[in-house]
Amino acid sequence: MATQGQVPPAPQPLPGVAHVIAVGSGKGGVGKTTVAVNLAVALGRLGYRVGLIDADIYGPNVPTMLGLTDQPSVDGVGNIQPLTAHGVKFISVGSISPGDRPMVMRGPMLHQIIRQFLQQVEWGELDFLLIDLPPGTGDIVISLVQMVPLTGAVVVSTPSDVSLQDARKAIEMFRQVKVEVIGMVENMSHFTCPHCQQGIDIFSTGGAERTASEAGLDFLGALDLSPTIRSGGDQGQPVTLAGEDDPLAKPFFEAARRVAARAKEIAASSEEILEIS
Repeated sequence: MATQGQVPPAPQPLPGVAHVIAVGSGKGGVGKTTVAVNLAVALGRLGYRVGLIDADIYGPNVPTMLGLTDQPSVDGVGNIQPLTAHGVKFISVGSISPGDRPMVMRGPMLHQIIRQFLQQVEWGELDFLLIDLPPGTGDIVISLVQMVPLTGAVVVSTPSDVSLQDARKAIEMFRQVKVEVIGMVENMSHFTCPHCQQGIDIFSTGGAERTASEAGLDFLGALDLSPTIRSGGDQGQPVTLAGEDDPLAKPFFEAARRVAARAKEIAASSEEILEIS
């Protein structure tokens, strides 16, 4: 840690990892982890090598949603082997401390866990490392940008005004720490009644697309509010396992393609700036 008057060390790229992408939201309960898990699986199905860090230390749901609650192995010098489910390498506090025991810790301990997940996990060669952030605008994002260069961030929101209010704060947070926002995803955008087949906009609709437009961001897609998506997460069978032709999975694949394309553009632009300077 830098003392007063010293410049803190620059964030260091992770060897073998091409793109690091944060998935965040301004508030909890908007399906951020559902989006992160399905984006990871979709990217894997599209042929990319994918990793996922569950940085939601207080609510680590990734192991449940990927259907694997084993503990990772650690070698003699402290290197951690990530778990793999559905073609996605991942690490989570929920794998290290499973069950209902809460993680009670303060800022410095959170910082150390994120450092371990980034630097002590044997990620190998990855095209994308997604980081499922906790809700809000707290310490973990600051820790991340101090440790590793982020390619960009995806912001998840429902279309409700309350959710969008907090999503705008998340967008501003990323901008303040100089992380480019790749775009917004509208989750729980539309519910189709299974009996009458009529659409019901439970949380309104279109709000995230409108907010993205106002903020000058790409809109990455609208995702259904569906019992099938929910049960897939509960059972460790993400809906994207059904493939791109499945109507509920298709929007996740479309979002994954947009994220991959924009991440490559950002990386190429950064390389050009470095060459010029």
